[in-house]
Amino acid sequence: MAATDGCSHLDQIDADADARSAGCEDCEREGTRWVHLRRCTTCGHVGCCDSSPRRHATAHHQATGHPLIQSFEPGEDWLWCYVDELAFEIEALADSPSHP
Repeated sequence: MAATDGCSHLDQIDADADARSAGCEDCEREGTRWVHLRRCTTCGHVGCCDSSPRRHATAHHQATGHPLIQSFEPGEDWLWCYVDELAFEIEALADSPSHP
């Protein structure tokens, strides 16, 4: 994983932004399926990854401008910045799981 010094959006992480769902909010509403889940670190929206047919996490970023997502998969704590196109981990976030 890359170092966090390349991401200029760390100030937009809301440590209190709990996941709003245990699954992809949009897929659950639409009755569709997902592959992997991502949690928005700004508002807690849970969306499906780009390997999923509907790509709701990316759609959320495009609609809101929220730059960072964290993996919402068991055992994964990495983050992705859409704007800086950078993957990285933050020790403090790894201590509180991003997933149920």
